[in-house]
Amino acid sequence: MRIAIGVDFNGQHYRGWQTQQPGVKSVQETLERAIAAVANHPVIVHGAGRTDAGVHGAGMVAHFDTESVRSDRNWMLGINRHLPEDIALRWVAPVSDEFHARFKAVARRYRYVIYNHPFRSSQLAGQVTWHYHPLDLGRMQAAARYLVGRHDFTSFRAVACQAPRPERDVHFIELRQKGTLIVIDIQADGFLHHMVRNIAGVLMAIGQGKAEPEWAQEVLLARDRTLGGVTAPPDGLYFVDVLYPEQFVLPKEPLGPLFLQGFY
Repeated sequence: MRIAIGVDFNGQHYRGWQTQQPGVKSVQETLERAIAAVANHPVIVHGAGRTDAGVHGAGMVAHFDTESVRSDRNWMLGINRHLPEDIALRWVAPVSDEFHARFKAVARRYRYVIYNHPFRSSQLAGQVTWHYHPLDLGRMQAAARYLVGRHDFTSFRAVACQAPRPERDVHFIELRQKGTLIVIDIQADGFLHHMVRNIAGVLMAIGQGKAEPEWAQEVLLARDRTLGGVTAPPDGLYFVDVLYPEQFVLPKEPLGPLFLQGFY
């Protein structure tokens, strides 16, 4: 039996989603231990995407295979009981063997949250990126338009990125502001290593007035990571959604972290 799960996690204390060497905390490994305790056998959890150290999940989808029979409620209660407070299942759904959380995904979506205020917030520490220089939302929106569509995003990928090709199709980049919070909402067919954080870094530099909106296009066309500016911190980045073909019907919840509910 194949089980799909919706996962919510605070990434502050993890070295990312993917299992790494022994002794290094990852979300995937932590989930696998909790699920195995309920299934009574080892499991491998396949996630819809990978996240960097410190990045959060508010809409991650994953799946695992099991020989054990449990009700959806018992899977939920049992697995959550074995998980730490900073990881939680939001839903459980049996799926066909054709479903694969990673390889059947047709689009992924992230939100990057910026706290734009002269002084930092202790209550939002680790959940947002603090930027103390005033940001001009209009300039950032104008710059983002140059990055929508199918492009070579070499200038926005990490040097260590292992993706075989740098082309990605960005469906949209929307920016909204409410009070001191600015949210960059971006969806694409896929993302390169550090791609969202590098885009956020360029947009914040433009919003601060360090460059004109056209600089985003110049960086894109240069296909040179060294010209792409500073990589934004991971704190404000959230994996919020993943899209699948219509035959796979999965539960849906409001997108993004709880403190942004009502923002959109």
